[in-house]
Amino acid sequence: MRSKLVAELLVDLDVAKSHSRPYVSDDNPFSEAQFKTLKYRPDFPERFASIEEARAHCQRFFQWYNEQHRHSGIGFMTPTAVHHGQAEQLFEQRADTLNTAYAAHPSRFKGHCPQPPRLPIAAWINPPKQENTPTKTPDPCSLN
Repeated sequence: MRSKLVAELLVDLDVAKSHSRPYVSDDNPFSEAQFKTLKYRPDFPERFASIEEARAHCQRFFQWYNEQHRHSGIGFMTPTAVHHGQAEQLFEQRADTLNTAYAAHPSRFKGHCPQPPRLPIAAWINPPKQENTPTKTPDPCSLN
Protein backbone atom coordinates (compact mmCIF):
# COMPACT_ATOMS: atom_id res chain seq x y z
CA MET A 1 0.00 0.00 0.00
CA ARG A 2 1.29 3.42 -0.93
CA SER A 3 0.26 6.59 0.90
CA LYS A 4 -0.37 9.92 -0.77
CA LEU A 5 2.03 12.82 -0.62
CA VAL A 6 0.93 15.50 1.81
CA ALA A 7 0.48 17.95 -1.08
CA GLU A 8 -1.90 15.49 -2.82
CA LEU A 9 -3.89 15.00 0.37
CA LEU A 10 -4.25 18.77 0.79
CA VAL A 11 -5.56 19.08 -2.78
CA ASP A 12 -8.09 16.27 -2.16
CA LEU A 13 -9.28 18.06 0.99
CA ASP A 14 -9.45 21.50 -0.73
CA VAL A 15 -6.89 22.88 1.69
CA ALA A 16 -4.66 25.66 0.37
CA LYS A 17 -1.06 24.95 1.27
CA SER A 18 0.69 27.89 2.91
CA HIS A 19 4.06 28.26 4.55
CA SER A 20 2.89 30.95 6.91
CA ARG A 21 -0.21 31.76 8.90
CA PRO A 22 -1.53 35.22 9.74
CA TYR A 23 -0.23 36.53 13.07
CA VAL A 24 1.94 33.43 13.58
CA SER A 25 5.32 34.32 12.22
CA ASP A 26 8.18 31.87 12.32
CA ASP A 27 10.48 34.17 10.41
CA ASN A 28 11.99 37.33 11.80
CA PRO A 29 11.54 40.53 9.76
CA PHE A 30 14.39 42.16 11.67
CA SER A 31 16.79 39.42 10.59
CA GLU A 32 15.42 39.54 7.05
CA ALA A 33 16.11 43.29 6.90
CA GLN A 34 19.61 42.73 8.22
CA PHE A 35 20.32 40.07 5.57
CA LYS A 36 19.02 42.37 2.83
CA THR A 37 21.32 45.14 4.04
CA LEU A 38 24.22 42.66 4.09
CA LYS A 39 23.57 41.39 0.57
CA TYR A 40 22.99 44.80 -1.06
CA ARG A 41 26.01 46.59 0.38
CA PRO A 42 28.50 47.65 -2.32
CA ASP A 43 31.29 45.62 -0.72
CA PHE A 44 29.34 42.31 -0.72
CA PRO A 45 31.32 39.97 -3.00
CA GLU A 46 29.81 37.83 -5.71
CA ARG A 47 31.56 34.83 -4.13
CA PHE A 48 33.67 34.17 -1.08
CA ALA A 49 36.96 32.35 -1.65
CA SER A 50 36.72 30.53 1.69
CA ILE A 51 34.70 30.24 4.86
CA GLU A 52 37.33 32.34 6.63
CA GLU A 53 36.84 35.15 4.10
CA ALA A 54 33.07 34.98 4.61
CA ARG A 55 33.46 35.11 8.39
CA ALA A 56 35.85 38.08 8.18
CA HIS A 57 33.43 39.91 5.88
CA CYS A 58 30.52 39.27 8.25
CA GLN A 59 32.52 40.41 11.28
CA ARG A 60 33.23 43.74 9.54
CA PHE A 61 29.62 44.04 8.40
CA PHE A 62 28.06 43.37 11.83
CA GLN A 63 30.42 45.83 13.51
CA TRP A 64 29.38 48.50 10.98
CA TYR A 65 25.68 47.52 11.16
CA ASN A 66 25.53 47.78 14.95
CA GLU A 67 27.87 50.71 15.61
CA GLN A 68 27.70 53.01 12.58
CA HIS A 69 24.57 52.28 10.52
CA ARG A 70 21.62 54.47 11.49
CA HIS A 71 18.35 52.52 11.43
CA SER A 72 15.12 54.23 10.40
CA GLY A 73 13.05 51.94 12.62
CA ILE A 74 14.80 53.18 15.75
CA GLY A 75 14.81 56.92 15.03
CA PHE A 76 18.00 56.87 12.94
CA MET A 77 20.01 55.69 15.92
CA THR A 78 22.56 52.92 15.94
CA PRO A 79 21.63 49.67 17.69
CA THR A 80 24.62 50.17 19.98
CA ALA A 81 23.34 53.59 21.12
CA VAL A 82 19.87 52.19 21.81
CA HIS A 83 21.21 49.10 23.57
CA HIS A 84 23.50 51.09 25.85
CA GLY A 85 20.82 53.65 26.77
CA GLN A 86 22.30 56.59 24.85
CA ALA A 87 19.33 57.09 22.50
CA GLU A 88 17.36 59.50 24.70
CA GLN A 89 20.41 61.75 25.19
CA LEU A 90 21.10 61.72 21.43
CA PHE A 91 17.43 62.51 20.75
CA GLU A 92 17.60 65.52 23.08
CA GLN A 93 20.85 66.73 21.46
CA ARG A 94 19.25 66.47 18.02
CA ALA A 95 16.15 68.32 19.26
CA ASP A 96 18.32 71.10 20.75
CA THR A 97 20.25 71.42 17.48
CA LEU A 98 17.04 71.61 15.45
CA ASN A 99 15.50 74.14 17.88
CA THR A 100 18.63 76.31 17.60
CA ALA A 101 18.53 76.12 13.81
CA TYR A 102 14.82 76.96 13.80
CA ALA A 103 15.34 79.95 16.13
CA ALA A 104 18.14 81.27 13.91
CA HIS A 105 16.39 80.75 10.55
CA PRO A 106 12.66 79.96 10.90
CA SER A 107 12.02 80.71 7.21
CA ARG A 108 14.10 77.67 6.23
CA PHE A 109 11.61 75.41 8.00
CA LYS A 110 8.38 76.85 6.52
CA GLY A 111 7.21 78.01 9.94
CA HIS A 112 7.25 74.55 11.55
CA CYS A 113 9.66 73.63 14.30
CA PRO A 114 11.46 70.45 13.15
CA GLN A 115 11.68 67.40 15.38
CA PRO A 116 14.05 64.45 15.23
CA PRO A 117 12.45 61.07 14.54
CA ARG A 118 10.79 59.63 17.64
CA LEU A 119 12.26 56.58 19.29
CA PRO A 120 10.01 53.53 19.37
CA ILE A 121 8.80 52.39 22.76
CA ALA A 122 8.69 48.70 21.79
CA ALA A 123 9.33 46.54 18.76
CA TRP A 124 6.86 43.85 17.80
CA ILE A 125 6.61 41.26 15.05
CA ASN A 126 2.87 40.83 15.78
CA PRO A 127 1.72 43.67 18.04
CA PRO A 128 -1.21 43.10 20.38
CA LYS A 129 -4.48 44.79 19.44
CA GLN A 130 -4.81 48.25 20.94
CA GLU A 131 -7.91 49.97 22.25
CA ASN A 132 -8.84 53.26 20.60
CA THR A 133 -7.97 55.96 23.11
CA PRO A 134 -7.58 59.62 22.14
CA THR A 135 -4.08 61.01 22.62
CA LYS A 136 -3.02 64.56 23.37
CA THR A 137 -1.04 66.20 20.57
CA PRO A 138 2.28 67.42 22.00
CA ASP A 139 3.73 70.85 21.35
CA PRO A 140 6.11 70.33 18.39
CA CYS A 141 8.86 72.50 19.93
CA SER A 142 8.95 70.97 23.39
CA LEU A 143 10.49 67.72 24.55
CA ASN A 144 7.74 67.04 27.10
